[in-house]
Amino acid sequence: MAQQASLKKSGEGDGLRLELSGRLVTATLVPLVAELDALPARGRAALDLSQLEALDTAGAWLILRTEARFAAAGGKLEVTGAKPGQAKLMARVGKAGKPAALPRPEHHGPLYFIEGIGAGTISAFQQAADLIAFFGAIVTAFARVAVRPSRIRFTSLVSHIEQVGMNALPIVGLLTVLIGVVLAFQGVDQLRAYGGEIFTVNLVGISVLREMGILLTAIMVAGRSGSAFTAQIGTMQVNEEIDAMRTLALDPVEALVLPRIFALMIAVPLLTVFADFMGILGGGVMTCILVDLSPAQFLHQLNNAVTVQTFFVGLVKAPVFAFVIGMVGCFEGLRVKGSAESVGRLTTQSVVESIFLVIVFDAIFSILFSYLGI
Repeated sequence: MAQQASLKKSGEGDGLRLELSGRLVTATLVPLVAELDALPARGRAALDLSQLEALDTAGAWLILRTEARFAAAGGKLEVTGAKPGQAKLMARVGKAGKPAALPRPEHHGPLYFIEGIGAGTISAFQQAADLIAFFGAIVTAFARVAVRPSRIRFTSLVSHIEQVGMNALPIVGLLTVLIGVVLAFQGVDQLRAYGGEIFTVNLVGISVLREMGILLTAIMVAGRSGSAFTAQIGTMQVNEEIDAMRTLALDPVEALVLPRIFALMIAVPLLTVFADFMGILGGGVMTCILVDLSPAQFLHQLNNAVTVQTFFVGLVKAPVFAFVIGMVGCFEGLRVKGSAESVGRLTTQSVVESIFLVIVFDAIFSILFSYLGI
């Protein structure tokens, strides 16, 4: 049997002094509940715990309950003599017993709006700084791999090429065919008023080769493969597999990030060529139907409208867009913190950031090519 806890009382009124001794644990708690509840709580009292041999959470709860009863009645119970461990336990029990803080009420005034803009701006700059630092880590890992190519994980590389390239062919082909059809239909509809339906071939060829082929491919890859990278690496982060890799002296950037980025930089240019072909195919079929052209006439007009330079203007963007998509997807995956909600939120954020940066870089390329006269 556990040693019974005992309560000694001396004095009355504001001079009431209490002393607990023995082991105030769950097994010895019940007799003291009635004694402590019977104490008058309207005055000041002191509770000495210096003779207390043991205390568990139930005992700490009883002391705090008695202290709260005194406070509710307008009195005060001063607890003294607790050993450091006992004081720490009572503090933790008291903290756990408090109700959760209410969420901060939302305000919709002008100051709240300005505060939101400031917080969003700071977050954006911090995100940009972290992304630049991650870019530096990728460059460092790339330099190590360039010095020792045997460090490249070719099995992982080939697997990712299949996932982001071969498996994406159906959706990329279908989407670009339909976009080509839409461009041709709208072009013929608008140019017919000026008798220039034949120039729909120019419109389809230049639009698909310079912009639409690579841009639609990049957006599809960002939504399909960039999000998958974030979810895969984020799940590994939640399962602490990334920490295990670091414990084994494996660099996650070299083992997980580089194969994915290399795979994208190989697959996206090939997907772009396929998208260009399918887009022109869809636009060509629709143009031939609407304008009553033969395939030979379409190809002749297309040859006059576009050049090899037009094709390479779109193709040169592909590795840059691929690198951006892979970097953002892996970066957001490594930022996941311990919950499925975090995986979902950062996967969505990865897609949004990737598409945003792809469009920003596309605008930069357009300005650069215009300045260079290409």
